[in-house]
Amino acid sequence: MHSSMSLIDDLELIERTILPTDPSFNAVDKAELNSQILEARMFAVANQRDDFLLSVMRLMALPRNGHTRLIPNQSISALPLRFATVGNSVRLMQAPPCFYPAIGGELISINGVGIDDLERLSTPFLAGMSQRKRVIRPILFVWPSALVRLGVNLRGDTLEYQMRDVKGMCFSISLDSSKAVCSTDFYPSNEHGKTDASWSPCSLMKIKSFDPVGLLIVLPSFFDPIGTDLADAISEAAGCIASSPETHLVIDIRGNTGGNFLQTLPLIDAIVAGAKWRQVRVLVDKFTFSAAIVFVAILKHRLGARLKLIGEEMGDGLKFHAEGSTLRLPFSGAAVRYSTALHDWEEGRVDHTTPPEIANVIVPVGTLEIDRIWTENSDDDEARDSLCRDILRDLNS
Repeated sequence: MHSSMSLIDDLELIERTILPTDPSFNAVDKAELNSQILEARMFAVANQRDDFLLSVMRLMALPRNGHTRLIPNQSISALPLRFATVGNSVRLMQAPPCFYPAIGGELISINGVGIDDLERLSTPFLAGMSQRKRVIRPILFVWPSALVRLGVNLRGDTLEYQMRDVKGMCFSISLDSSKAVCSTDFYPSNEHGKTDASWSPCSLMKIKSFDPVGLLIVLPSFFDPIGTDLADAISEAAGCIASSPETHLVIDIRGNTGGNFLQTLPLIDAIVAGAKWRQVRVLVDKFTFSAAIVFVAILKHRLGARLKLIGEEMGDGLKFHAEGSTLRLPFSGAAVRYSTALHDWEEGRVDHTTPPEIANVIVPVGTLEIDRIWTENSDDDEARDSLCRDILRDLNS
């Protein structure tokens, strides 16, 4: 951070670099856009850093595009509690040892403000569709400055979280709001919904045999910072599937937040090349996002009724803006994710912003409906394996 910089420099960088570039802003009402810029500028001039970041969150959320948003995680402090949305409930996933008995509890209120009100009031700050908002919302519940904006009275420095355990019993935990820590200890910038905030996949592909009834393929991520791991994983999975062309499949992409879907096409080809009676079931959740959704869309287009979705609505629809990049704001340190290209997998439409390599493979999928609701946490391998056994036995009966 340069000593002569200020929050105004952060805002002007957004105005100069992102707003004219990101096509998702084209549909935003100009008066609403200018009003939000004005609010952000007011907080920047006053050097009210957290309020500035919250205003920029609202600004970047205006297009309602899940790939376009401010990511404050690396630049804010938060209470040492990890909440995540499981199904429609906000649950405590990780906490200091003194709060271990509370883990798994459902959040009911914060300092008397009910969860329904907190979710409603937080909505304008959150990018994307409803499921995407559920993914990124929990960090606001441990960010003291955000809670003030949501109407929570801090009662001095105390925040009381009213919770409900699995038996329906209510209890509360209290924290000193001044004892905040770096939020990335509990909230990764790319939220995956796992219990452990520091989770990263040990491998990009895992195959488990439920011989003789079928195979489970786990694809936790399509991100490949090294550059060869994803291609190798996809090649291995494709080879295994090609060697068992009549085998029914369950594919788990819960928590897969995206990456490069183009590298997954050989796996799709291998799945489709199997026997015409092969059935495929795909496990998805709200954390399934971006390239992972595209993977499902292409597979559904090619398999039709032979593919069924199990889980919950994914983190985005089939029409969105993506690609682009992430910009680090030099003064505040926050990240801004912006988009540059149209993806329309609903109608199979492209425009001048769609890169040729994507335009060449876009297909009209229509909609992706969940065929069976199932909302177990993606950490629970035992529950997943039990489901897979039941699915594959039913397909073979």
